[in-house]
Amino acid sequence: MKEYRLGILGATGAVGQEMLKVLQEKDFPLSELRLLASKRSAGKEVQTEKYGTVVIQEATDDAFAGLDFVLGAAENDISIRFTDAIKASGATYIDNSSAYRLDDNVPLVVPEINPEDAFKHSGIIANPNCSTIITLVAINAINKLSPIKGLYASTYQAVSGAGAGGPIELFEQTKQVLDGESSSIEPKVFQHQIAFNLIPQIGGFGDNLYTSEEMKLQNEGRKILHLPELKVSCTCVRVPVERSHSISANVITEERLDLDDVRKAIAGAKGCKLVDDPESLSYPMPIDTSDQDIVFVGRIRRDLVCENGINLWCAGDQVRKGAATNAVQIAELLINA
Repeated sequence: MKEYRLGILGATGAVGQEMLKVLQEKDFPLSELRLLASKRSAGKEVQTEKYGTVVIQEATDDAFAGLDFVLGAAENDISIRFTDAIKASGATYIDNSSAYRLDDNVPLVVPEINPEDAFKHSGIIANPNCSTIITLVAINAINKLSPIKGLYASTYQAVSGAGAGGPIELFEQTKQVLDGESSSIEPKVFQHQIAFNLIPQIGGFGDNLYTSEEMKLQNEGRKILHLPELKVSCTCVRVPVERSHSISANVITEERLDLDDVRKAIAGAKGCKLVDDPESLSYPMPIDTSDQDIVFVGRIRRDLVCENGINLWCAGDQVRKGAATNAVQIAELLINA
């Protein structure tokens, strides 16, 4: 099997570390692994089971020379800063930031949904937003039964989606509350106390009063599903859960669908697991979906307001399938073509 030279930009962050973990789990065929980060991390050693000891290198314009792939796990400004250097090196850049997701010249790919788009790239492939990936994997089978016209969604997003500081703040605040020290809580990562609380805002508010995070599901969903007229009304909520995002989705289709057909389609869909047995209290939960790559789907029922509506609940690990694993899967598409 051919081996490849791959770099991870932002290798010391939560998503970068998860990318490294997923690469090893999948035994991705590498002849070289290059971990790239800021100057302060350069020189540190990372012990890997599959690829031996890897020394972190500083991300510079010259650091991408000779690579076949670069997985981006850095913020928008860092991604944009190094894009030209990555393209000049000849590597294919699979970027997890939001910098290029809505660029008409950059494919936005979820391998279970639109794998063919990955082969239309000109050096860059964008990885979608975490909640977008989880939601669309869950509803893609419905879209195949009948095109989706509209979607009402509420996301319940884990604190780890805000970075490594999210869980730390949750645990620290939880201890303060239990110790009777609520008055001393000073939020840093989140706008308000997150322990024993919900925060109905992720991202900044736009002119339409929806947040930037809420608009991603519509804007990215249109591109991934090839539904340019798709309408989405979304509310994103930060919840005191460590890991795995959950989504309540009301899907409006062109045709009225049979619930048994919907369940059967989801059960057979790539990347999905049907967990839908109300009698046994079986439904998707973050605690069951963390640290794995499948989106669990359940609570499937008919919408009581819209005749062509289907309601469901899904959950998935936003660090893995919502970010790291999806990026690695895109690379796998390209090497296995």
